[in-house]
Amino acid sequence: MASTSRDVTAGRGAHSKVKSTKLLEVLNALEEEESSNNRGEIFIAPPDNATGEFTDEDSGDEDGRRGAHLPGSVLHASVLSEDSGTGEDNDDLELQPAMKRQRTVKPQRIWTKRDIRPDFGSWTASDPHIEDLKSQELSPVGLFELFFDEGTINFIVNETNRYAWQKNVNLSLTAQELKCVLGILILSGYISYPRRRMFWETSPDSHHHLVADAIRRDRFELIFSYLHFADNNELDESDRFAKVRPLIVRMNCNFQKHAPLEEFYSFGESMCEYFGHRGSKQLHEGKPMRLGYKIWCGTTSRGYLVWFEPSQGTLFTKPDRSLDLGGSMVIKFVDALQERGFLPYHIFFDKVFTSVKLMSILRKKGVKATGTVREYRTERCPLKDPKELKKMKRGSFDYKVDESEEIIVCRWHDSSVVNICSNAVGIEPVRLTSRQSGAAKTRTQVHQPSLVKLYQEKVRGVGRMDQNIAKYKVKIRGMKWYSSFIGYVIDAALNNAWQLHRICCQDAQVDLLAFRRYVACVYLESNADTSSQGRRSRRLETESRFDMIGHWIIHQDKRTRCALCHSQTNTRCEKCQKGVHAKCFREYHIR
Repeated sequence: MASTSRDVTAGRGAHSKVKSTKLLEVLNALEEEESSNNRGEIFIAPPDNATGEFTDEDSGDEDGRRGAHLPGSVLHASVLSEDSGTGEDNDDLELQPAMKRQRTVKPQRIWTKRDIRPDFGSWTASDPHIEDLKSQELSPVGLFELFFDEGTINFIVNETNRYAWQKNVNLSLTAQELKCVLGILILSGYISYPRRRMFWETSPDSHHHLVADAIRRDRFELIFSYLHFADNNELDESDRFAKVRPLIVRMNCNFQKHAPLEEFYSFGESMCEYFGHRGSKQLHEGKPMRLGYKIWCGTTSRGYLVWFEPSQGTLFTKPDRSLDLGGSMVIKFVDALQERGFLPYHIFFDKVFTSVKLMSILRKKGVKATGTVREYRTERCPLKDPKELKKMKRGSFDYKVDESEEIIVCRWHDSSVVNICSNAVGIEPVRLTSRQSGAAKTRTQVHQPSLVKLYQEKVRGVGRMDQNIAKYKVKIRGMKWYSSFIGYVIDAALNNAWQLHRICCQDAQVDLLAFRRYVACVYLESNADTSSQGRRSRRLETESRFDMIGHWIIHQDKRTRCALCHSQTNTRCEKCQKGVHAKCFREYHIR
């Protein structure tokens, strides 16, 4: 069911009802109208009874389905539009009707025209964990298994077998078979067919021997249909994501455990795209309509996902009394960061989250923060009127500082007027920056305050993560409401593993596509069904040995014969699963 972080029913009475638009009506409207003035972003939350047993059942063909073929519980769910917070300031938000609630008188802040004088300590922390990872020289599979580790794999195997047993099915899933399933899901991100069963077809135009030789089609379908992540007898009915909550907890723990320790972090909204035919229908120029689950994300400035939490709206997630839902999620992310130590982290976020009150709370926690802010959240900071500032030279700005808490609000004239707030960075030094002139398409030099420059450099972490996930995201989906979310988690783990690879392997870096291909190939080749070895013959071994893709030399505890010189060795090729000396490694793969 779709929901929104802004309570649109406030002030209408405790027992009043609001007629909501149905998802089916929205989809039909999109077919009839190519343009719309709706600037909202629709996100879907699980159904109210998401912990019910019926949500585990598949409800139709999973390949090539259209919006009209979605389950009735989804099509007739209520849909609310939410401001995405990425366009120009929405002045109409200031004109909302007064709420019928008791208001407390807040003390007025005293604003002064001067630069900020922050009292935070400088960043001096080192990261011994990353140095340890560098010394281990982990392969892409080793990095991926930092997140999908043995404990997580065994947990999924046990929960899947438990669920199948509850359905009177003796599945007997093993960790080896689960890794084959994961390999196929990863592979579907860069090789996809209209129907996933085409991987196993004997037709020469579609047959994929790497998949077909790893696991039989019917076995994959059976495992995928019973894939489960929680005990149905112990679900929290107040949590819409109870069926995947244990996986979320485990992945957050692993993401934070291996996260690079950095000063700068980005917080924002990500979207687990809804896998439907009309999911990218355009509403207006430059703003595609996106259907799916909204996820709060905290990342490093390079795009490593440190912490995430799927949004359930204000109905199931109670925000802090002094903050809105977005601000409360920022506080939760900061609490997760501070589990590694109370360091002077610097968080960047956009105007969906920023308020002077949030800056004050973060300052008391010893955390720096910078973000764009809407005018009605500046607590009446007396800055120049935006209309007046637009008449001035481009690059002009005005600013004020709260005397009591050292929080600065700056209004800067660029292509439009931007409000930005910080508790750690001030105006100085003001630098010249090159900006493009709209009409003449020429570059001009304009003045840019220091906090604006730092914000533009460091805020893009969530966007970079989204970009990496969108390139080769898992394409195979089931009809269960949480199946697309599982694909999102796998993609996020691969993105994080690749980010660690870029940090740890300075000399032998591979791009994201090669990284994913390596993990998929190793999982499918190393965990293939041994009962079909006769059918596989030596074809797969011969083809993969000379493909020059993703071969890594790793240490092995037991000495074996080198596949080239036949003397004893304690190293092997992780992909070929053959013992080979370091000196023989290159020759073995080209002969």
